[in-house]
Amino acid sequence: MLVDLHTHSVASPDGGISAAQYQALLEAGRFGAIAVTDHNRIDFALRLKKDLGDGIIVGEEIMTSQGEIIGLFLKKVVEPQQTAAQTAAAIHRQGGLVYIPHPFETKRKGLSAATLDGIVKEVDLMEVYNGRAVLQNRSQLALTWARRHHTIQAASSDAHVAKGVGYTYSRIPKFNGTLTPDNCLKMMASAKLQSKWPPITSLLAPKLNRLRSTLRRSA
Repeated sequence: MLVDLHTHSVASPDGGISAAQYQALLEAGRFGAIAVTDHNRIDFALRLKKDLGDGIIVGEEIMTSQGEIIGLFLKKVVEPQQTAAQTAAAIHRQGGLVYIPHPFETKRKGLSAATLDGIVKEVDLMEVYNGRAVLQNRSQLALTWARRHHTIQAASSDAHVAKGVGYTYSRIPKFNGTLTPDNCLKMMASAKLQSKWPPITSLLAPKLNRLRSTLRRSA
């Protein structure tokens, strides 16, 4: 089944995937699980999981003082602006997984090599393919780092609109049951990664969504 561990709902200032669209994506049958990883919040993801079930993974893209880290399988929000090490520890304390999005990128606040080397033992998953990595594609650096440190690799869409989902993802063996932190890591260790460009409109979506949010607040 297909898994996408990095998407943004309407709850993110630059996100635009609605609850109905997440439901449609899961009901279409291609995806077994989709992580909702809004910026510094998990309230929308928690509601979705309650309504849609185990196909939704509760995540959060957390702004640390050194760049962004995603927590997966969260039960409560992880506060932003802590160090990368403090953030990783907070994720693990609640049984979650530490997932590194768009590493080495500077335009999108990826963690630097020095920061990653400092928390290498805390990293569960490394995003080696990001569906929106156009202006700064650091996939080769991410692959090299993950292989050097024997870190499990992932491909995710980083989609901010529904049309951006389904182009970059991880394919894991189909199984009966619920995806948990433990079996997610086991499945992802043998995942087949797929990455190709989504429609250009989905790449522009974050800026357009942020503009709409700004206009709504000023109206």
